[in-house]
Amino acid sequence: MSSKPIQLKKYINLFDFRQKVAYKTEILSGITVAIALIPEAVAFALIAGLSPLTGLYAAFVMGLITSILGGRPGMISGATGAVAVVIVSLAISHGPEYIFATVVLAGILQVTAGVLRLGKLMRLVPHPVIFGFVNGLAIIIFMSQLAQFKDNNGDWLTGSSLTIFLGLVVLTMLIIWGLPKLTKVIPSSLMAILTISGIVIGFGIDTKTVGDIASIQGGFPPFHIPNVPFNLETLVLIFPYAAIVAGVGLIESLLTLNIVDEITETRGRGNKEAVAQGAANILSGFFSGMGGCAMIGQSLINVSNGARARLSGIVAAVGLLTFVMFGAGLIEQLPMAALTGLMIMVAIGTFEWASLKTFNRMPKSDIFVMIVVTLVTVFLHNLALAVIIGVIIAALVFAWDSAQRIRARKYTDEKGIKHYEIYGPLFFGSVTVFNEKFNVLNDPEEIIIDFKESRVVDMSAIEALNKMTERYEKVGKKVHLRHLSADCQKLLKNADKIIDVNVLEDPSYKVMSDL
Repeated sequence: MSSKPIQLKKYINLFDFRQKVAYKTEILSGITVAIALIPEAVAFALIAGLSPLTGLYAAFVMGLITSILGGRPGMISGATGAVAVVIVSLAISHGPEYIFATVVLAGILQVTAGVLRLGKLMRLVPHPVIFGFVNGLAIIIFMSQLAQFKDNNGDWLTGSSLTIFLGLVVLTMLIIWGLPKLTKVIPSSLMAILTISGIVIGFGIDTKTVGDIASIQGGFPPFHIPNVPFNLETLVLIFPYAAIVAGVGLIESLLTLNIVDEITETRGRGNKEAVAQGAANILSGFFSGMGGCAMIGQSLINVSNGARARLSGIVAAVGLLTFVMFGAGLIEQLPMAALTGLMIMVAIGTFEWASLKTFNRMPKSDIFVMIVVTLVTVFLHNLALAVIIGVIIAALVFAWDSAQRIRARKYTDEKGIKHYEIYGPLFFGSVTVFNEKFNVLNDPEEIIIDFKESRVVDMSAIEALNKMTERYEKVGKKVHLRHLSADCQKLLKNADKIIDVNVLEDPSYKVMSDL
């Protein structure tokens, strides 16, 4: 009998229903997100060379599983352009069955990353990279809406068609901007969609609708095992795509998690989110979906509507499937102008306008990193590559700056022993400057190198110490190293015939555990 309450508590903790939930806000926001998901899921599926239902099924499965199991309540996942760009060549060459297998394998890789707690690697992404990523993504979201200003032949709208479409877009944006100043009873984005739809349908206005993009009529996602040969040749073919999909998905999801954390002033769980994303992709592959990851645009719509719990994401996923199964005819009448205005407002809200004000205050290297990440994101549409490039540049800048900071305080004590007190980390970048601090020929018979304010970091530092001690040994002089941490001593254990290490008063370094 006593085990039941414990099991129930675990169940409640898992789904995070302990927190106070604003049910009306969550449900209305979920419906809004569901409507906004439809054209994006269809568009991303077409980009990947797949049927529209493949994107819609992915949006349903990804949204539902991550909303229930994910590490960030309120965050929305679904079919994304980042994944579509990766798999399009495989879809064209081998067809959808290989895509389903690739998505399943990508999910397995993501679950593995979460189990191994690799989500902590997001700590290595500096803030300028996040700024650049967010700004680039905002520009992409805005630019992607420009396609809605073209007709079915790809020509720009002109005359009355352009005037009507533009007027409806502007009216949508005004409602989203102005309604919260009057009331927050209903999400402004949902009210904008309903208002514009009412105007278009009520007055019979001829303008582009969701149905003009593609039909969304379908049934429940069919379960089937991907119809591909289960052999090494297939694995070799799909593994590179799966690895990229897994990496892109984790990077975009964890960055979105960090952004939502900042907006809501709460903290999500990166490793739990990685496992949830992986599980969702595995099920997406088995339920005829193209896979996906977190969607920053939809997540911001959800959060800006006031949603903070898992319920909104569940409602969005279930609502999307309901529209596909039972309400396709109604949803296909929704004017694209309303959804375009909504996404433009998302782009405006996504852009970090505050980053423009910091240009004269931030270090030039940070500004450079932010601009590079933004440009790579915008022009290459490769979010993972943009983040990786930004991290590499930031790391190189940090290494260069750290290399310039290494210093040595020198003095000779009453016993005639010369002391070198080292300040700053000793690593590959600072080895040259470190070597310049010593005067081997003119130093006394015994010297002490004190690392109380420094640290031996890598093999380049070990090699530098070995060469330094060899130079002193050749001229018959003795070297002592003091105040080395335990990990530094471990690195130096193979050099103990040359180096006399003083382990007394060595500091203890502790690393904060991952929560």
